[in-house]
Amino acid sequence: MVRNGRQYGRKGKAPVTRSRPGALVTGASSGIGYELSKILAREGHDLALVARSADRLETIAGALRDDFGVQVVVVSVDLSDPGAPDRVFDRLREAEFTVDVLVNNAGFGTMGRFVRSDTGAQVDMVEVNITALTHLTRLYAERMLERGQGRIMNVASTAAFQPGPFMAVYFATKAYVLSFSEALAEELRDTGVTVTALCPGPTVTGFQKRAGMEHSPIGGRMVTADAASVARAGYAGMMKGKRLVIPGLFNRLGTMSPRFFPRALATRIVARMTAVRGEA
Repeated sequence: MVRNGRQYGRKGKAPVTRSRPGALVTGASSGIGYELSKILAREGHDLALVARSADRLETIAGALRDDFGVQVVVVSVDLSDPGAPDRVFDRLREAEFTVDVLVNNAGFGTMGRFVRSDTGAQVDMVEVNITALTHLTRLYAERMLERGQGRIMNVASTAAFQPGPFMAVYFATKAYVLSFSEALAEELRDTGVTVTALCPGPTVTGFQKRAGMEHSPIGGRMVTADAASVARAGYAGMMKGKRLVIPGLFNRLGTMSPRFFPRALATRIVARMTAVRGEA
């Protein structure tokens, strides 16, 4: 039988080591994280799926087991809780699940003037987008380094390349993710452990609804990519060991704009795209 990601005989003796690599994906219940989970399963990875919704994760886990024959461990936690990364680590250690691929995908944003925003939501955003990502990376990068191999993907955004009025904290968190990932990639150069920052542009996911972006240009007509294509680009780049992946020519060109415009003008342009009605 199979228990905790390992195979046992009828009497539960002599565990057989998992032959497939293991991948941990946060924010796996929808969007880019869900699509990356499917790709990783199809490519032969056992999975540890992390998100808040236990029911949704169990449904996804069942489908991935049936479709790809992989083992799946479900970890339902809220990464805005400072203790959540340690609980994820303890759960996977208990399951004897080795993380060969870490995908820090969980994240969210909110839209509106900072001084009118909910303080708790802004602090939670920093916890999820920055603190949990950093904590999980620290926990697993060390162990990858000891084994001399591993892949880490941190999902940032094209928002990382300039300030974002009306989404000030979100843009700032993604700037951190990009800077942190590129710095860590250099630290780990030639160790067998690679770090990739995936920077998608506006993408069709549940992000826009949660952020309240439906009535802004960046959350409406500018959303051109789909989660599946972003996931494919991210996976391909990660497996090649690329440090930076920006899916789509338009997005790549957009990240260059701060080089050609005065910073204040670039920030004003972003404000026109992120402002909800009545805010600009």
